[in-house]
Amino acid sequence: MGVIRVGTSSWADRDLLRSGWYPRSVTTPAARLRWYAQRFPLVEVDTSYYAVPVPETTQGWVDATPDPFTFDVKAFSLFTGHPTPVAALPRDLRPPGGPSRVRRRDLPAGAYDELWTRFRAALEPVAAAGKLGAVLLQFPPWLVRGAAAERRVAELAERCRPWRVAVELRHASWFDGRAALDTLDFLRTRGLALVCVDMPQGHPSSVPPILTTTADLAVVRFHGHSDAWATGDKREKFRYAYGERELRHWSELLTELAGQAAELHVLFNNCCAGQAQHDAEQMARLLAPSAPPTVPVGSAFRGSRR
Repeated sequence: MGVIRVGTSSWADRDLLRSGWYPRSVTTPAARLRWYAQRFPLVEVDTSYYAVPVPETTQGWVDATPDPFTFDVKAFSLFTGHPTPVAALPRDLRPPGGPSRVRRRDLPAGAYDELWTRFRAALEPVAAAGKLGAVLLQFPPWLVRGAAAERRVAELAERCRPWRVAVELRHASWFDGRAALDTLDFLRTRGLALVCVDMPQGHPSSVPPILTTTADLAVVRFHGHSDAWATGDKREKFRYAYGERELRHWSELLTELAGQAAELHVLFNNCCAGQAQHDAEQMARLLAPSAPPTVPVGSAFRGSRR
């Protein structure tokens, strides 16, 4: 039975800082991360999606957290095909003139490879400390399944090696009928972890929560089921509180999934006013009522799939 690590997507978003989850005395980034790491063994870093951090910053993450602690780090937005603000690029790698948002094709010669060099350098302190769980490749909802898309996923994964890679695919074509089996085989052949997402269904960007393993690591991210998912308002999309019945049901599913993997990462992304932290704490208790959030889960908690 694998180890389950429970955490949240971010430890420093503005809503969380305003929610009162941190004591008033915890006022610095390092102190907040230290406080968070006393309560959870895992966190997803989303700031790396918006800008490539510098090694001094990531070394600070390492220094502020105990052993063991795990960071799943989201890849920079430009890598995964999202239009990226020019201001998010290092000054020396910005294209002269041009649009305010750029893609790979807009960069000067050599700039894309240099961005990857700096991204990998930023992750080195985390990896050297044994605290890098996986690099999360979160692809845009317009990446349609096909040979070119598969080559793109494979290329980015290779740039992350030898680190573990988790892949979040957000277009329904990857999971439509027979395509789902082909997608799982594609990931399994390359040792890439499928990211299962609990999210509202019935929208153009919806993908089904497929609970299976394609690597030794399994990842499940919880977005919630807000009625505002289709509005485009990011804050409202993630305003959702999981009920006890939902969490209990999911705890059974997660326990079964953990039986198929060496390690399972459970991340709550319903980041609104500390709700993710609240739900993650509840989930950790359900998975192992008498243990901290990092636990090998026993067969007594095995459940059935929905």
